[in-house]
Amino acid sequence: MADSVYVVNEIVGTSEKSWEEAAKLAIETAAKSVKDLRIGEVVKQDVTVENGKVVNYRVRLNISFKYHSKK
Repeated sequence: MADSVYVVNEIVGTSEKSWEEAAKLAIETAAKSVKDLRIGEVVKQDVTVENGKVVNYRVRLNISFKYHSKK
């Protein structure tokens, strides 16, 4: 494998169903505009609570993608 450089950014996904769905939606959305998306790492999970009930799942992810220099 040739030497490579990767960019790491943080994104947040939300879902009314689950943390897994929140992560999936975040990655799928990011992949539409990020070239060579390689890794998604969950770094934090939390929930939004209203009237004592969970109404939203949130996942914070670090995503990494290959850096392409402008030549």
